[in-house]
Amino acid sequence: MLLKILSPNQKQLPPSFAMAATAAAAAALQQTPVTFSPLLSQLHSKPITRLSLSSNLKIPKLTIKPLLRRRGRGGGASGARMADTAAGSYANALAEVAKSNNTLDETSGDVEKVEKIFSDEQVLNFFTNPTVGEEEKRKILDEIAKSSGLQPHVANFLNILVDMKRIDLIKEIVKEFEVVYNKLTDTQVAIVTSVVQLESQHLAQIAKEVQRLTSARNIRIKTVIDPSLVAGFTIRYGNSGSKLIDMSVKKQLEEIAAELDLGDIQLTV
Repeated sequence: MLLKILSPNQKQLPPSFAMAATAAAAAALQQTPVTFSPLLSQLHSKPITRLSLSSNLKIPKLTIKPLLRRRGRGGGASGARMADTAAGSYANALAEVAKSNNTLDETSGDVEKVEKIFSDEQVLNFFTNPTVGEEEKRKILDEIAKSSGLQPHVANFLNILVDMKRIDLIKEIVKEFEVVYNKLTDTQVAIVTSVVQLESQHLAQIAKEVQRLTSARNIRIKTVIDPSLVAGFTIRYGNSGSKLIDMSVKKQLEEIAAELDLGDIQLTV
């Protein structure tokens, strides 16, 4: 189980703003639970010192689809599709580099860290703020990369997103990377929702059952706490969570209410 160099038009922000972003990133990590050769060359600009074979590693030339940019402010459905295409291109490029380096699992772990960091709106707002200089953003990224132990190619990837002003796609890129990673590793994600955190042995049993149902090589469990279930748990898996196993007391109460035709009567426990 896989349990400050500012342009004349830029306003200089107080150091406390950058410090707050760094602190927010650290706090987030502590919480429980077309050939595009410039991109690829920058991703490999630093050696991966954690791998003994990195010095002899030959990186193949990779090709990704052209990156489509959103037009206008809203963009509507068309803009959303173009953003998805761009996020998918970046995610595929990162996955290809990780695969060629034999660091898919490690990179997936780094992407999870990145997801936690940028889940803090203060961090995301800092990096998407056009009044903050790129040098300042790179400086903070370096601090985040060091403190969270990101691999060099992942840190470089984030810097590229800043340079190309695509850091606003980071959340979409994380989602797309997970899809690519799961396909490459034959991994099925199961989201287990319960009132309280389940014991590891119970999660292991759930993982075995999902593996039996899906025949996936690997099962990855994600846990969510939802007090409204009253007791029990639910398991959602399959493409985009299309399959659901509901073992919650809430579901049982709803079924009882339906059989008794209680209408809008609220059941309390």
